[in-house]
Amino acid sequence: MAGKHIPQRTCVGCRQVQGKRQLVRVVRTTDGHIRIDPTGKQAGRGAYVHAQAACWQAALAGGRLAHALKATLEEKDRAELLAYAAALPKDNGPAA
Repeated sequence: MAGKHIPQRTCVGCRQVQGKRQLVRVVRTTDGHIRIDPTGKQAGRGAYVHAQAACWQAALAGGRLAHALKATLEEKDRAELLAYAAALPKDNGPAA
């Protein structure tokens, strides 16, 4: 019998594929706000980013996160995401 299926997701910062639970979900809610979704169950369009500052910088600076969420990041939402990213480890690459 095959092992349990582990959903795979791609980090929008570094484009590396890993298990869904190893990434942080960012969601554009139905009311248009961008939020961190720690449970991974909030309704709305989601995108995934590694829990490393380098991936967050790439995702935010390159507009990749906005593109993945099909939304324009408001300054308030961008500030909230940057504050979250600033609290993350400064590793050079994604978690192995």
